[in-house]
Amino acid sequence: MSATAPEGYDPSAFEPFAVTVDLAVFTVRESRLHVLLVERGAEPYRGRWALPGGFLLPRESAAAAARRELAEETGLSDATVWGLHLEQLRTYSDPDRDPRMRVVSVAHTALVPDLPEPRGGGDAAGARWWDAARTGPLAFDHDRILADARDRVGAKLEYTCLATAFCPPHFTLGELQQVYETVWGVELDRPNFRRKVLATPGFVQPADAAPRRTGGRGKPAALYRAGDATALHPPLLRPEGRQA
Repeated sequence: MSATAPEGYDPSAFEPFAVTVDLAVFTVRESRLHVLLVERGAEPYRGRWALPGGFLLPRESAAAAARRELAEETGLSDATVWGLHLEQLRTYSDPDRDPRMRVVSVAHTALVPDLPEPRGGGDAAGARWWDAARTGPLAFDHDRILADARDRVGAKLEYTCLATAFCPPHFTLGELQQVYETVWGVELDRPNFRRKVLATPGFVQPADAAPRRTGGRGKPAALYRAGDATALHPPLLRPEGRQA
């Protein structure tokens, strides 16, 4: 049911504007942090690469719009999208950020395991995964949104269990360490990392029913799954000065 304007209130007295969502969707591929970008098929910025997103529908929340756009761009089912990590980043409201009209964007960040090549939805001319450090100039203010999203993800890896969102349902500790090294751009000491992860209650749990990974000459690697914890106590702070 739509709300009725109070008596004496004139909505036309205010300048109209539109609300959109933009998505910074990250994954780890080939030991590099990648971001999902779409090639714009219409003006403005036709032919330029941008973060996926779109306008809110009349009776749609920003969170619902973000999940709808994520499903459209990745080709995943709605049920699968609900199982992915998606969080609101911040709101971008500079008056001239969109040449069409006043547009306010509620940006979101999504973390996904390695997925197939995207299909691109809506009016996008194409979609692909890009190395997040080598995207080139993006349309609108999406360079700023992407930089803010990368900073948010890197910081949250220190004090939350967010890194497991990049991993498949069953993963090795080596794969989990690679997520940290990829996002932070630093090299971690393997024994120290393993000790900290296993000493943190609820960070990971043994995947007892899953077979160990085979390959190579060493002992097959044990598999783990995400635990029930959401925060790391103590935090797993990134080391300084050890570039990967």
